[in-house]
Amino acid sequence: MVGFLNLEYYTVIPTIACSKIALLGQLLHPRQFVNSLAHCIMGIIVAWCCAIAIGGRYETIAYPCTPGDGADSSHQMCLNEHHFILLLAGAFVGLSHSMLGVIYNMNYVPFLTVQQYKYLRFKGSLPSLVKCSATQALYSVRNYIVVYFFLGYIPKAWICKTLNLHLNSSVHPLDSIAGLLDLNLLYQLWVSAGFLLLTWHVTLLLFRIFVTEVYSFPVQSSFTEDAHQCLPKVITGKQPMILKFLALQDLALLSQHSPLRRSEVFSLSQPGGHPHNWNAISKECLSLLNDLTQRLIAYHDTVATNGRAKSLSTGSERKTSSETSISSGTEDLMSPRPTFLMKTPASVFARSIVGASQSPLTAPFTSPDLDSPFASPALRRLTAPADPRSPWFGTVQSPHIMRRVPKLWSTPTDSQVNGSPPASPASVPSPKQEPSKPSLLAQFLQNRKEQVKHFLAKRVLIMYLFNKLPEASSQALFADSQAHIWALEGLSYLVQASFSEDQFGVVQTALPSILGCMLVLQEAVDRHFKLPHASSKPVRSASSLGDSTHKTLRFALRATLKTAIYRITTTFGNHLSAVQMSAEHRKRLQQFLENKE
Repeated sequence: MVGFLNLEYYTVIPTIACSKIALLGQLLHPRQFVNSLAHCIMGIIVAWCCAIAIGGRYETIAYPCTPGDGADSSHQMCLNEHHFILLLAGAFVGLSHSMLGVIYNMNYVPFLTVQQYKYLRFKGSLPSLVKCSATQALYSVRNYIVVYFFLGYIPKAWICKTLNLHLNSSVHPLDSIAGLLDLNLLYQLWVSAGFLLLTWHVTLLLFRIFVTEVYSFPVQSSFTEDAHQCLPKVITGKQPMILKFLALQDLALLSQHSPLRRSEVFSLSQPGGHPHNWNAISKECLSLLNDLTQRLIAYHDTVATNGRAKSLSTGSERKTSSETSISSGTEDLMSPRPTFLMKTPASVFARSIVGASQSPLTAPFTSPDLDSPFASPALRRLTAPADPRSPWFGTVQSPHIMRRVPKLWSTPTDSQVNGSPPASPASVPSPKQEPSKPSLLAQFLQNRKEQVKHFLAKRVLIMYLFNKLPEASSQALFADSQAHIWALEGLSYLVQASFSEDQFGVVQTALPSILGCMLVLQEAVDRHFKLPHASSKPVRSASSLGDSTHKTLRFALRATLKTAIYRITTTFGNHLSAVQMSAEHRKRLQQFLENKE
């Protein structure tokens, strides 16, 4: 049963709640309700087995009442509260374990950086597993005792009415201070809960070990019926995410340690002489990196326009030029095909796209709603039409004429032959239009919206539930970055090996696209870490429950990205001067060549 739940609820991309209300929604989800109910049932079964094994006063749920109880002993049965409290403890431990699994992402299956043999990994994790189970059992018993002290009479009355049992008035009830100060009872509760949690933790550990085991996919096959099992097909196909992650992990490993399999990646098809293997692998890796870049750009623009003045033309040009820079180098690789893109949790963009007709991933932030209550006065002043009577109208010092500075996000087509930058879209005069006056109904609804907003903002509980958790949006944005880390490692190691192993020059045709994609992503990552809410250093998690590697994925991605670019520049050196790229990309690449980045 536990193995079935692990197989049903596991994920390789953790679900990160960006607010308390989102976390509450996960806990109250019907799917989570089924999971909690199954854990409660399993907890009751294990607690019943423990009660039978303990024996004595814990063995049965009922016993014949004594004559001193005021009932006929031959006909009446009394409730054995020691057995009953043990069964309820199993249900409570199962419920708390299921809820903690949602809070700490215990269904998340991480991939280790250093691969180990299964036995050695299990042996090394067993001591910490026992310690974690004992500690969690201690806290669960403490919470259970408090709950049973205040609410224990409710299930006790229900079970007595259901099974037609009576309460023995000659013994102290366990939902009292005298009854709960039984050291033998507390010890049995702690041992039973620890055994139950240890069983679940061992099952989860074994599941993670076997699921994340390294699998070697064949690069190419001589038989057509086995082509769907090859590495290029598995990476580019619509496969389960665990299979896609295993394929990317195998790509990162073969690019480092297998010269024979690298030669298959660089090989040409017969007949035809086309590098299908390299094209499929590089196309999917660049698609993953481009998708992450677009998400970072959209998130940065969302944060920049949320209540702060931001140049519309600059933001539009930056986004448009970045999209051009990303897509221009990969037009030959990005042929139409179904792709399985990683998804970012919608709560990351929830605050900025409510009521919008287009997603921030598809629509540039060039036309914000100035009537929105979230539009700042400075933003309205920037977008207001210029007054012709103003002494600054039409001059170079006009605040409506933007000065363009070199950006990494531009492409070679942005610079002209004579060196003069093209005119900014914001500086192009447009015919003045009379703004349409909103109707009375629209004004009334807008005023009501403002009143409701201010009313809710004054309520502490509402703000506590809806405020963003610290760094949660950043963690959710990089939740699937393990795939991007493997894509970066695979591409960089393959490019490095192609310097001496690529006999047909298949990698050289995609080298400008790879370098441009990495440089744009590196700039986007740097901009993200400069945001006020983004931490620059990983924080060690104080909790031993679950796995906290997903909280440091963005730091691992930043280090892997910089290492990948250095790996290519160190290998090719001055030969990169012959690679066609924009002046800004070349300037940025020169910093890596001079080890200044």
